[in-house]
Amino acid sequence: MQSVDENESQNKKLRILRSSNNDMPLTDNTIPQNVEDSILFPIEEIVQSPLPGYEAPTSIGFSAEDSLLTYLFSPDHTLSRKVFAFDLKSGKQELFFGPPDGGLDESNISPEEKLRRERLRQRGLGVTWYEWVKTGSKKKAIMVPLPSGLYLQELHSSKPELKLPSSALSPVIDPHVSPDGTMLAYIRESELHVLNLLYNESKQLTHGAQGNTVTHGLAEYIAQEEMDRKNGYWWSLDSKFIAFTQVDSSEIPLFRIMHQGESSVGSEAQEDHPYPFAGASNVKVRLGVVSVHGDSITWMDLLCGGTKEPDNEDEYLARVHWMHGNVLIAQVLNRSHSKLKLLKFDIKTGKKEVLYAEEQLPWINLHDCFAPLDKGITKYSGGFIWASEKSGFRHLCVHDANGTCLGPITEGEWMVEQIAGINEAAGMIYFTATLDGPLESHLYRAKLYPIENNPLQAPVRLTNGKGKHSVVLDHRLQNFVDIHDSLDSPPRVSLCSLFDGREIMPLFEQSFTIPRFKRLELEPPKIVQIQANDGTILYGALYDPDPTRFGPPPYKTMISVYGGPGVQYVCDSWIGTADMRAQYLRSQGILVWKVSIFNLDILTVDVI
Repeated sequence: MQSVDENESQNKKLRILRSSNNDMPLTDNTIPQNVEDSILFPIEEIVQSPLPGYEAPTSIGFSAEDSLLTYLFSPDHTLSRKVFAFDLKSGKQELFFGPPDGGLDESNISPEEKLRRERLRQRGLGVTWYEWVKTGSKKKAIMVPLPSGLYLQELHSSKPELKLPSSALSPVIDPHVSPDGTMLAYIRESELHVLNLLYNESKQLTHGAQGNTVTHGLAEYIAQEEMDRKNGYWWSLDSKFIAFTQVDSSEIPLFRIMHQGESSVGSEAQEDHPYPFAGASNVKVRLGVVSVHGDSITWMDLLCGGTKEPDNEDEYLARVHWMHGNVLIAQVLNRSHSKLKLLKFDIKTGKKEVLYAEEQLPWINLHDCFAPLDKGITKYSGGFIWASEKSGFRHLCVHDANGTCLGPITEGEWMVEQIAGINEAAGMIYFTATLDGPLESHLYRAKLYPIENNPLQAPVRLTNGKGKHSVVLDHRLQNFVDIHDSLDSPPRVSLCSLFDGREIMPLFEQSFTIPRFKRLELEPPKIVQIQANDGTILYGALYDPDPTRFGPPPYKTMISVYGGPGVQYVCDSWIGTADMRAQYLRSQGILVWKVSIFNLDILTVDVI
């Protein structure tokens, strides 16, 4: 891949993956010669970003016709990124979008955007994300949000078009392009708006917001932090309607956070946020639907949070989905997280019906494995794919339009993580899972439709190499991008065939001999197994001090655990090797023991 970044000094820092000058650049792997530098580990390295080895492209996506790959990348290996495009036919890379104002940095982030970045765990600068815009012509364009406004950039066009100005006093929050590419929805001053991209006309769709007390189209704190729901509105598939949340925190007490070390007092040295304390009321959340033409709002028969009647168990709005035919689906949890309901709404009247309900003790893990089946005419049309943990393992199953389970797609003592894609015509589903062990994640293919009275066939693994694989499938379901890393290998990116998993071409690769990695003498941790009282195998990672410097064990020991659900704390991923706090303690002669106190392949275990 060829770098065309305007800064020639940046190009000199890039190494070539293959022999062609058009190949994608490799991270510089020059090994420092200074012996003193190789053993130096300043404590500041713990908070330096990006982490060693985490300089690969991110936010990878295919263009509508799958001829281009786009991604965020920093040629100078900093947090400030630009949008690049890679032509899969010619094998050439070009700069797609560089922020005209330098993009996002710590000095121009609005308070609202700072809060969103905290919830998203977002550290990137420059361009932090983008979206493809579907067009009726052969033009290829992306939408890029920046602190100065929303930009539309066409491929090969020299100058981006500013479609909607933004500022710190009136920021544009969470913009998203409609599925048909004609409109853009966004939040401004806690209200939902749409911008017609063809005529540059903006319309406010909601009214009545009251600062941060009553908001429209924004996800509340608990949804973002605890349920991994980052959005507060959702486009219908035909781009005619938007479902959105109304959040009312007027009954929630304010919690004051003081800015320690500020030289002044008053509003600049503190901030107040409505915070729902344990056992007290949650914010009230309603779900509404509005036409993009700005007609009256239809409120769904749903009220989450707040003070309700005793028989109303609807406490948390966890997920919202659209199906074809403008059918609206919501996932709703009770307060104890032990009961989850799929509610189906008539958007004309707001009436609801329970499509499916599931109860599980001690809790139900939320997931994103809901997928409608509506791209073909089969007996499953109008149904959906769902994932259940009734067996103790998360597995996929097919449901009809009435919510009835027609049969499992997967089974066994392992768990499905995410649905990557569905080919309804071919009867195939693609997903990532832990079939090869809880420390790893791979892409698999399985038959979509269960055959009555026939045993399930084992899924076909499509990714190669131990460790973690995250994938992006193209629209035609022919190829996929594989982002692969392990404790022994930093992230590498390749294009692979969705038919058999073979590598078509490498896109980005970096050597294990990363300068910072070698200078700090980082070593991958050792994976150990521990048997819990109930016989379950748990996994730990040991960061051993160098015995040539600190002598033989025993050593002072630091134990690091995480007990929250849904996280495999110890896994075969480069993030374990790039754990700079553990590596720093190791460099000081302290043994670090990280342990997962449960196994993600098992729903619950007794580890005491």
